[in-house]
Amino acid sequence: MRSIWNGAVSFGLVTIPIKLYTATEQRNVAFHQVHREDGGRVRFRRVCEVCGEEVPFAHVAKGYELPAGEMVVLGPDDLEDLPLTTAHRIEVLQFSPADQIDPILFNKSYYVEPDSMGVKPYVLLRDALERSGRVAIAKVALRQRESLAALRVRDGVLVLETMLWPDEVREAAFEFLEESVEIRAQESRMAASLIESMSEDFDPAAYRDAYREALQEVIEAKVAGHEVVRPAAPVAEGGPSADLMAVLRASVDAAKRDRRTSERKPRKAPKSA
Repeated sequence: MRSIWNGAVSFGLVTIPIKLYTATEQRNVAFHQVHREDGGRVRFRRVCEVCGEEVPFAHVAKGYELPAGEMVVLGPDDLEDLPLTTAHRIEVLQFSPADQIDPILFNKSYYVEPDSMGVKPYVLLRDALERSGRVAIAKVALRQRESLAALRVRDGVLVLETMLWPDEVREAAFEFLEESVEIRAQESRMAASLIESMSEDFDPAAYRDAYREALQEVIEAKVAGHEVVRPAAPVAEGGPSADLMAVLRASVDAAKRDRRTSERKPRKAPKSA
C-alpha cells in the first residue's frame, strides 16, 4: 500500500508521527466508454462553454457561482492563507463512547501507521483506547478539506474514520412520519418472531458480490469465444484523422472519375442560325 498522507496524531502534549493508508477499495468491474463500431476509447475533454476552447488542467480554477449567475473565481493564492491548522495533524478533541456516533456520519476509512520514531506512543494510545471502550474524536484536513474524524482500534491498528459534518446529513422529512399507523399486537409479535428466527452473528465472509462474479463470467466467455476488438492506434493530435484521409482520397478519386466522364461525352454541335 502507498501512504496518501503524512502527519501526526496529537492529543494533550503527545505527538505521534504517522502515515495514512486508504483502508478500503471497491471491487467493481471497470469499464471504459468506447465506440461500438471499432472499440476505440471515447474521451472527455475540458471545454470552456464560453469560448469553446479546450482548457489545459493548469488553467482550471475553482469557481463559486452566485445566485444571480456571476462567478467568483478562486486561485491557489486565495486558498493559501486559510486557517487549516489540521493540514498535517490529526488533532484529538475528546474521547467518547463509540455507540454515541451515528453510523450515517461515517465517510471513509484509513489505516494509521506509526513512523519508526512514533511506535511507542502509538502503541500506548492504541492500548489505552482499546481498554477504555471509547473512540477518539478528532479533526483532520485531507485534500484541502477539514473533516471530523474518529480514531478507533481494529485488529491492533488505529483506524481513522472521516465523518460528515452534522449539516451535511439531510433531514428525513417524509410525509408518512406524520401519519398515524395502527399496528396490532399480533402483528408486532409476528414481526419480532421473524426477526428472532433470522438472527445470527454477522460474518461478512459469508456473503459475496454475485453480480460482479456473473459479469466477470460474461467477460471471460467473450474472451474465450474470441469476441474481442483490438482498437486501432489513436490518431496523433494535430494530424488528419484516418477518416478524414479516407474522405479526401475518395473525393480525389471521385473528381478524377467525373473529369474522365466529362471528357468522354461527345460535344453537341452548335445550333445553326
